[in-house]
Amino acid sequence: MLQIEHFSKTYSGGKRAVDDLSLTVNAGEIFGFIGHNGAGKTTTLRAVAGILNYTEGEIYVAGHNVKTDAVNAKKQMVFLPDNPDLYDFMNGIDYLNFIADVCEISAQERTQRIAYYADGFDLTGNLGSPIGSYSHGMKQKLALVSAFMRKPRLLILDEPFVGLDPLASHTLKEYLRQLCAEGGCVFFSTHVLEVAEKLCHRVAILKDGKLICQGKTADIVGSSTLEDVFLRQAKEKSDEQI
Repeated sequence: MLQIEHFSKTYSGGKRAVDDLSLTVNAGEIFGFIGHNGAGKTTTLRAVAGILNYTEGEIYVAGHNVKTDAVNAKKQMVFLPDNPDLYDFMNGIDYLNFIADVCEISAQERTQRIAYYADGFDLTGNLGSPIGSYSHGMKQKLALVSAFMRKPRLLILDEPFVGLDPLASHTLKEYLRQLCAEGGCVFFSTHVLEVAEKLCHRVAILKDGKLICQGKTADIVGSSTLEDVFLRQAKEKSDEQI
């Protein structure tokens, strides 16, 4: 579903944020993207989503090249940044209907999907209120409802669990599993290593823009924990650079 081939990104000033990254995410798979702040995770996610220009490497979503076939690539996916920008002047239900209109979701389907996902995130009672009055967590839930109701083949999330209460985090995990059971896949970055260890089929660890480890979560963790593996890999990579 997602194929990244030798992707690199250098910003103005010579900062190389990502260096020769290659990985794949398959249908039915939850793939965790792990790394410290500034490792290159968000740069990669934004490039996959088609909102960050790049010249080195290729990225394909469901066989569509993100650079040369952007419209068809974007039709396959939904991207939620770590702090999604919503329209504060709208109320929640108007925003969801606006997204449904843009994505050409029928009236019957949108009604069913909004009810299902908003109920799951305990947001239904707030949909008539202005988004500007929402807390950060409520805005995040609304953004998640807008994402899931589109039934994407590829869901890209940047730190989706930050700011969610325990119940909402549990609901999000269930909806991610459900999306994958229906043939979709998830590519998300996280600092919450315990969540990645329990939720992800595969993970990749990025340090200073370079891929230092990837594979099945169970194989990487072994008899240890993902936190231990992450810290050990990061230290070994730092020692190599000394």
